[in-house]
Formats: sequence, C-alpha cells, structure tokens
Amino acid sequence: MKLQFESNLDYQLTAIDSVCDLFRGQEICRTEFTVTNAVLDDQLSFAFEENDLGIGNRLSLLNDEIIKNLNDIQLKNGLPPSATLTSGDFSVEMETGTGKTYVYLRTIFELNKRYGFTKFVIVVPSVAIKEGVYKSLQLTDDHFRGLYTNTPFEYFIYDSAKLGQVRNFATSPHIQIMIVTVGAINKKEVNNLYKDSEKTGGEKPIDLIKATRPIIIVDEPQSVDGGLEGRGKEALGAMNPLCTLRYSATHVDKHHMVYRLDAVDAYEKRLVKQIEVASATIEEANNKPYVRLISVDNKRGIINAKVELDVDTTNGVQRREVTVQDGDDLEQTTRRAIYQGCRIGEIRVGKGNELVELRVPGDERYLKLGEVWGSVDTLAVQRHMIRRTIKEHLDKEMRLRPQGIKVLSLFFIDAVDKYRQYDENGNPMKGEYARIFEEEYRRLANHPDYHTLFQEVELSRDAALVHDGYFSIDKKGGWSDTAENNQANRDNAERAYNLIMKEKEKLLSFETPLKFIFSHSALREGWDNPNVFQICTLREIQTERERRQTIGRGLRLAVNQNGVRVRGFDTNTLTVIATESYKDFAENLQKEIEADTGIRFGVVGEHQFSAISVIQPDGEKTPLGFERSKILWEHLKVHDYINGQGKIQDKLKKALKEGTLFLSSEFETLGSQVTEILRKLAGRLEIKNADERKQVRARQAVLQSVEFKALWDRIKYKTTYRVNFDNEKLIQECIRAVQGMPSISKTRLQWRKADIVIGKAGVEAAERTGAATAVLEEFDIVLPDLLTDLQDRTQLTRRSIQRILSESQRLDDFKRNPQQFIGLVAETINRNKRLALVDGIKYQRLGEEYYYAQELIEQEELTGYLKNMLNDTMKSVYEHVVYDSETELHFADQLEKNSSVKLYAKLPGWFVVPTPLGGYNPDWAVLIEKDGDELLYFVVETKSSLFTDDLRDREGAKIACGKEHFKSLSVGEAPAKYVVARGIDDVINLIP
Repeated sequence: MKLQFESNLDYQLTAIDSVCDLFRGQEICRTEFTVTNAVLDDQLSFAFEENDLGIGNRLSLLNDEIIKNLNDIQLKNGLPPSATLTSGDFSVEMETGTGKTYVYLRTIFELNKRYGFTKFVIVVPSVAIKEGVYKSLQLTDDHFRGLYTNTPFEYFIYDSAKLGQVRNFATSPHIQIMIVTVGAINKKEVNNLYKDSEKTGGEKPIDLIKATRPIIIVDEPQSVDGGLEGRGKEALGAMNPLCTLRYSATHVDKHHMVYRLDAVDAYEKRLVKQIEVASATIEEANNKPYVRLISVDNKRGIINAKVELDVDTTNGVQRREVTVQDGDDLEQTTRRAIYQGCRIGEIRVGKGNELVELRVPGDERYLKLGEVWGSVDTLAVQRHMIRRTIKEHLDKEMRLRPQGIKVLSLFFIDAVDKYRQYDENGNPMKGEYARIFEEEYRRLANHPDYHTLFQEVELSRDAALVHDGYFSIDKKGGWSDTAENNQANRDNAERAYNLIMKEKEKLLSFETPLKFIFSHSALREGWDNPNVFQICTLREIQTERERRQTIGRGLRLAVNQNGVRVRGFDTNTLTVIATESYKDFAENLQKEIEADTGIRFGVVGEHQFSAISVIQPDGEKTPLGFERSKILWEHLKVHDYINGQGKIQDKLKKALKEGTLFLSSEFETLGSQVTEILRKLAGRLEIKNADERKQVRARQAVLQSVEFKALWDRIKYKTTYRVNFDNEKLIQECIRAVQGMPSISKTRLQWRKADIVIGKAGVEAAERTGAATAVLEEFDIVLPDLLTDLQDRTQLTRRSIQRILSESQRLDDFKRNPQQFIGLVAETINRNKRLALVDGIKYQRLGEEYYYAQELIEQEELTGYLKNMLNDTMKSVYEHVVYDSETELHFADQLEKNSSVKLYAKLPGWFVVPTPLGGYNPDWAVLIEKDGDELLYFVVETKSSLFTDDLRDREGAKIACGKEHFKSLSVGEAPAKYVVARGIDDVINLIP
C-alpha cells in the first residue's frame, strides 16, 4: 500500500500561495560564495573563488514592498492587517489533520520554482515530529519530483555525529532541507552545532548555516520557542534566517498571520473527521470519600486549592467544587462523616510541580492536577472504557472493512508500567491495561454480533497480536515514560517509532494485525494516522491544549487500501471515549479552541468583511477592504446588532431569522455576502431572551380604581399558622412510603453519546442514541452510621427511624448502595413529613396593621422580557403581564377577552403566603362581575391539571396551604375565594 497525495486541494494551494506571495516582485537570484575562516565583527566574510562554490538565499525586496505584499495577502484571506513589519516571522494556522506538513513541504518547492530559494531548515519540538516530517518527505518524494519536473533536492535529519551533511547543506546548488529538533540546537555550551569541526572544514556548523541565510520552517512553534525570549527562539535567530515561517494549529504568538484555516473552517468544510463523544459518567457513587484536585493558586500570598468533593446539600449528596487551604477538615467542609480524619496538608503552586497533600487516616496521599483519591475503583471504570472502545472499534470495522478501510484505535495512558512491566531478569510482562484489553477483546470476539467479522473475514482472534504499545525505549530495550528533556531521553524516544512512524503504510494494511495502540505523551504531537477512529483517554485530560492535541491524533480523513483519501462524515467519525460528560467536553473544547486560536465564538471582528467581493463598474471584482469593513462593523454596532466588543446581540439573531437585517445603501448590494458571514458567526439562530429586560409599570386607571381597592382589601392581610399532626399516623405513612420506594441500584457507569458540532458560534453537543448503563461492583464499602445520618436529615428520633426501617423490610438495600439508600429514605420521610404538616395546618389572620400595602405595586420594580410578556393589556393592574408558562399566557389572554372579568392582577413575587415548606406566591387576583351588578373576588392558581396526583408533592402542599390561608381571610361580605383553575371557565363555573 502507498499513500496517495492530492495536488489540487484549494485550501492547501491558497496556503502555499499566501506564503509565496510575500516575495512577489523578487527576482530569481543566486549568490555564489565560499566560506572562509576570516571573521570580522562576528560576521563571515565571503571570497568568490572557482572552487567549493556554495549557494545561499538572498532577498532583494525592501521592507515596504514586503509589508504591502503582506497586507494584500491578509486582505485576500480576511485577516487583520499588520501595520508594520515588526519581524521576519510569518504565521500559517492550519487545523490538525488538514495537511499542514504537506503544505509547508510543497511551499519549499514552490519558493524554489518562483524565486530560486534553496536552503531550508525545518525545526521541530520533538523526536516524534522529526520522524514524522522525515517520513513525510520519503512518502512525498515521488509526488514532488513529478510535480516539479524532477527538480533535484536532498533532505536529512541533523545528526551531531554526521556534520559533513551540514557542509553539503551549505555548498550544494540543489534544494537542501535539514530537519532538526530544537533540543539539538538550543544549548550552545553542549551542542556540536556551535563548535569548530574538521568534518565541516574547520568551520562551526552554525556559521555554515548562517552563511546560507536559510528560510526556517517551524513546526509547532508554541513548543519550539520556549516563550517569547526562550532558548528555542534564540537558537532560531542564531541561524540568521532570511525569514521564519511558523506552522501550527495552536499558535501562542501570532506574529504576522498570512493564512488561517482554523478548527471551525476545517469542520465546516469537512476537511477533518466529525467528532462524537462517548462519555462515561459515574452515578450514585457516594459511598467512599472522594477528592479530585482541580487547580491551585497563590493570590495575594494566600495559597489555596480548588478540589471536587461529595458535599451534603439540602438536595442530598452532590459533587461540588470547593476552595480549601492547608489544615482544612474535609469532614466539616462536606458535612459528611465519611470524610472523618481527612485533612488538607501542604499545597504547592509552583508551575509544573502543583500538588496537594491529603492526610487520610493512617496515610498521606499526594494529588497532582486532575488526580483523584477515593470514589469507585478506577481500574473498574477503565475496564469499561477499554470494553467500550473495543466495541466501537468492531462496530466501525463491520461497516468500513468492506470499503477497504482499516480501523485503528488509540489509547492514551497515564503510566507505561500499567501496560508493560519487567521482571527481575528484564523479561517483559503484561501490565493491567494489557491484561484487561486481551480479556475484553476475547469476550467481544466471541459475541454473536461480530460472528461474521471473525468467521468470514478471518480476522485474528489472537488478542496478543492486535495491540501494542509505543513508548520511549531505553538502551536495554525496556519501555519508559516519555520525557525529551535531555539527550539520553531523546535517544530513548528515537527508538520508539519504527512501525508507528516509519512504516505508516504497513500499519494501515489489512495484512498487519495490529489495530489497537497504547501510548503515553509521546503521541501528543507529531503523530497522527488517518485511520484512527477511536481515541480512549485512560488518563485525565489536564493541560490547556491537551484535549485538542489528543483529538488531533485522529482528525485526518481516512484512506483505503489503495492509499486514496475517503471523504464524507458518513465514513469519517472520530469517537472519543472519555470520563467527562459530553456537555462538559464540548464546553471545555470550545474554551481550548478560543485559548489556542484566538477565535472568539459569536464575535464579529472589524476585519470580518474585508474579503467580500465588490463588483466595480468595469465588471472587475475587488475586495471590500479593511477600511470599509470597519465602516460596516460600525453600522452593525450603531444599530445594536453587536456590542462594542463585537459580540453578537439577540437583535441580530432575530433579524437574521426573520430576514430583516438592515444595511445602509452603501452596503445593500452586499447583503447576501454579509448575511452569510453573520449567519456562521451567529450560530443556529436559537433566540433566548429575544429583547432586553424591560420594566413593567402599573396601570394607574386600574390601580387607583374603587374596584381594585376592594379586591386588594380582601387579599392583602398577612397570617400566621400552626400545625398539629398524629405522630403514629406519620410513622405508618413513612413505613408504607419506604416500602414503595424505587429499587436501589448499585453504583453504575452511565454511557451517553453525543455529536460535537463546531461552528463559528461555538461548540455544541447534540446527544444521540447510544446511551447504556454498566454496573460497577464495590466490595470494600465502609457502611456509614445509618441512624445518625437519617436523624440529621429528617429530624426524627432514632427510635422512629429504626421502626420505619425495620417494618419497611428494605434494610437489605442499604448494603447495595448505602448513600443512595440514605438519600432516598430521607427524601421519602421528609416528603411525608411535609404532607403531615399540611394536613393539620391552621391559619390565623394577624392584626389590622399586618398587610401588603397597595402602594407596593408602584414602589416595587417589576421587570420581564418581551418574549415572556403579554403586551399592552387593558384590565391588568400592570401595563404588561409577565408570565412563566404557556398556561399563564393562555389564562391572561382569556382574562382580557372575557367580558365578565372587570380587572385582575398577576400577583408580584413579593406577595407571599407563609407555609411550612417555604413562601408561596399565588398566581392571580381576579374581579368578576355577575349579572351586571354583583362583584365576585377570586385568588386563582393556574395549573395545566386539576388533579392533585398530577401535581408535585411540594407544589400540591403549598396549594393546600394557600387554600387555608385565604379561608382564614374569608370574613365580611363577598370574601375572596381561592380557586385552582386551568382557564377562566373553571372559575366562572364556580359562580352559583
């Protein structure tokens, strides 16, 4: 099998032209020179001789000419303009998986063809990327020779033991491409690059490179630079480059941007795989203390940490983020006895060394960022994740193998020894992950769903053959965690990439049984394979770019057995198996994209319309330009379509949805192009809070009327209440309710699946079919003090609780899931307590001076949103009715239209009836005229159903309290009657 390369992809050609056009106006020129030993003022002197001729790059353009070219390119590509030429660094942003390496390699040949440049140095951050680039040059060798009529070129990996290659680099008349890791050039005191050598004719290799004025190509500059003034950036400058071309999907410093194909563009153009997430979230697992370290910080000398804990709340045990300091007692923090003896110890905030000491009974634990102590057995969760990955893999294999597409899956793990270990004699042994994988693979290989896959196609059933690991390899052949922080570790990494890097086609072939790859951080950058369809993260995703880097290993479009790219989302779907909810995954992915790329979702930039085509009187098309784009941006701001920061407002979303976008006469002819850009930025036009918040004023004609005063006088008084209930009756009710509780489940792993949709308005997660539940066995649960916990939650006596539990015969469920059992029993008892309190409640009106003053309707501000407002009402005490549901809207509309209704009020939030369950705010006060002379007064609670069973316990109990409250006010003539109604007919039907 041999990978095929497409030479006519528009977006790649645009990226290549964007770089080459920087030098528009440059004539093809070649400088002949010989490098001598004469050095003056740290500059090499060159003597023209007939032997040892060398060819270097030379630039004849002035800075003014380059900045003009740069601005023309930026205008064409819709990028913000550079005001001045602050450096010779130019940035190209291309989303992972869109052919970034191919683009910069082909740019080399195009620069040579147009301008005669011949010397190029590719600087990369790691051995993985170095091997990947070298392999790409091997794979594209014939392709580029065919495209560029066999133009001679040479490429090599810089090796300090083969410095003769550097001499050839300087003197050869052909295209020369040197690949080097930043680690091999950024330490002058130890690197041979900066020392005299006989292999280079007595010259320092760096001086030979400087003399050629190479064009430097930096792959992943954010990892090469070492910061703006870092060693990597310093080493790049030491090569005396003609210019530096910087390629990445995640630039930190943008420099002069000449081309951008960001994550949104790549997704919308379907240049990468679509992403779906199979999320595994643990539910009902509060039976052990749980601590996860989220972050640490030092603010104004106060050191603290943010951790995730299982906290006892009014709604039961919930997982919450909590800020803690050294010495904090987690039992007090969480209000849970299960944390007894757990305290926070030392907190370290040094970058790269962040940790929190956790002092637990009889031990100390040290948590790094993202690490967890407690909760369920981590390995049990990881087994389910491995099983799910294999299942997703086999499902895709069933579908894609007939199309000639080999499916690969990639596992990212936290430590090598969990996959491969060594005995005392150095013999390899399987680690936990390897053993689990083989057990689960054999189990699924025998499943009837995959019978045809293994029988008819004759796939290997040998689980040991289908998986392997790729890690750094030490001199003894053992695997180790990857760290390229010194030469020895870089040598270890070098040994790791044979099949995975150097024999990529072999890995893609059906003839190679290997399909499942386990790796450490070695594969975060520099390695991706077009046929990775599953990525399983068995370690916590922690760092700023790790989510995007992880996903990036599988974004490339798949290839078939002929090496031909297969397009379309129906084939190209990357499934990420992760332990965070798909909503959190989408939210965090959006944050990373924003941080990495500078994309501001839902924001219109001043330059956004620069590249719009304008047809001139002579028929020629020209871009709108930066200045007019800014005028258009100002127009949108003036008309409140965007705010001062360019953030899209709801008014614009509504205008786009209804086709009412207003543009001035200057831009009317460009309406379709402007609308298309804004639609992408605004998203799916889901309008929430369609207009700004608006104050609702009282209608004085109603408020000051005699009729409204009469209505208000009947409902305004405040009350107090007393409760009496039968204790024995309560216990019997609790026993029956606990007996009828839902079954208690074991701790479980909940799988959900969602498509991740990346658009200019943001990253959205849309759940789809694929949900499943798996039980997690917990064998070492410490049973909590059941009676004490329930006493704290219910305030019943221990004797009453013991009786309820014993007579309900549900105690066996306690062992299945103690915390779920406690939570459900407490909720059941408290619900019956509420009902018992309401059954015996009696209200009594307070004195004449205790009431809600009518003046409060004017004094207390009432606000609402137009979307949830019935406007310009005539009978209401307010000019507009703010409603909370369709039932309320329907009722208000009926009140306006029914001739029997004289006036009404949607009772404001401050009008509250006290109840044992908290304050209760009734819905309406209504005045109805009967037979033209009799006035009837009502307080109405609107509900979609009149049946008590359809109402929630708390809601129904509050209604019962409301009924008793207004009953206690029923004195004098024509008292207000309390009614629960679906519509006005339910009220009128009560009139005798």
